[in-house]
Amino acid sequence: MTTRLYRIAPLLALLISACEQASDFNRAEPGEALSGGSASVRQDGQHAFSLPSANLVPSRRLGFSVGNSFFRNPWVIAPSTTTARDGLGPLFNTNACQSCHIKDGRGHPPAANAESAVSMLLRLSIPAGPDDALIVQTQGAVAEPTYGSQLQDMAIPGHAAEGKIRLNWHYHQVILADGSQVELRRPELELSQLGYGPLHPKTLFSLRVAPPMIGLGLLEAISATDVLANADPLDSNQDGISGKANQVWDISLRQTSLGRFGWKAGQPGLNQQNAAAFAGDLGLTTNLIPADDCSPIQQACRNQPDGGTPEVSDEILANVLFYSRNLAVPVRRDVDNPKVLQGKALFHQAGCAGCHVPTFTTSANAAEAELSQQTIRPYSDLLLHDMGDGLADQRPEFLASGREWRTAPLWGIGLTAKVSGHTQFLHDGRARNLLEAILWHAGEAEGSRQQVEAFSADQRSALLAFLNSL
Repeated sequence: MTTRLYRIAPLLALLISACEQASDFNRAEPGEALSGGSASVRQDGQHAFSLPSANLVPSRRLGFSVGNSFFRNPWVIAPSTTTARDGLGPLFNTNACQSCHIKDGRGHPPAANAESAVSMLLRLSIPAGPDDALIVQTQGAVAEPTYGSQLQDMAIPGHAAEGKIRLNWHYHQVILADGSQVELRRPELELSQLGYGPLHPKTLFSLRVAPPMIGLGLLEAISATDVLANADPLDSNQDGISGKANQVWDISLRQTSLGRFGWKAGQPGLNQQNAAAFAGDLGLTTNLIPADDCSPIQQACRNQPDGGTPEVSDEILANVLFYSRNLAVPVRRDVDNPKVLQGKALFHQAGCAGCHVPTFTTSANAAEAELSQQTIRPYSDLLLHDMGDGLADQRPEFLASGREWRTAPLWGIGLTAKVSGHTQFLHDGRARNLLEAILWHAGEAEGSRQQVEAFSADQRSALLAFLNSL
């Protein structure tokens, strides 16, 4: 079975669980290699994440290319003769989307000698007070009074950057059941050169690396009903998994909607996600979000000449939306390999599919026809899960607690090294490989992690072969 519809009743859960245990893992399922359905592309090189949906007809690829140009090329300071791309900053994290989403892939933590964090950002907020309910409902959290909701570590000439981000790593050993030792690391944040005075004494921090861009339009095309069918916030079937939907503010609808995107599912759709990135990461305004992240205290930032009203036109925003919706998912490799099939069985045996739900079918009324009614295999339920103290950032976001994170989609994860040039996983890039990522799982994933810890070396190798085939 592909979704946890059995949350409806414990008896039904037992019946479906028995069927799952009887599943044939000796061969691949029909179409299993097509992670993105007929939109999947056959590419496994360094540009595997940068291709349009395979079923996108040539006449519609021009919009993809135009969106790609605005995603890839740098924005410049206003005023400029490059009027379509001016308005950068004054405070920003990067001057191009592609700088964070490297080859449309995964970002990474900054190196020890890096001048800026580039593909990692730092979320800021302060604890909500009794009068902040409306702010939390519409913004997700209360912004830090001086620096806003995000620390911008770069600035245009004449302005001070908000600060510099450095990570100090702390290491510890985990001993597996067979005696193998694995070294894990966790980051400790160090801020320096704060450009606008001290932070609020109760500031909450959350480090976030840029996630991969593939398949986002397909995730957006999953019906809310199908996402919510897997939610079980009270763990009524007592399987230890209590997936919860985040409910976030949809600016265009002016109402609360299902959260899907971001590390805590803090954005309802791709257009708002893109507009928020333009505002927070590049300091660019849109009609959807007509202000950047300059706080009321940062008057020089607010008085800087802009690149027009808005700086990102509706047409450009629409092209970037079309591009981000149609970045294709690569097909899987080696789906019939016996070791990969063994790893798939172990993945299910350990209960990983309880959160990393393998399969959905997109809705018939998807925003783009090419994304409609596709059988996709994202290995995510798009829900929030308590991942334990080790991964907790202690920073709430809408309904997400400081211990909860959205289940990260696994499709394409085996190509991370080829595309992004590294294998650093989880929200802050602390895991240097997939085994480390698994060993950081706790909370609702405690039982699954313990099973993986008990695997033999051969079993762990098979599990990793399966993950790297995705």
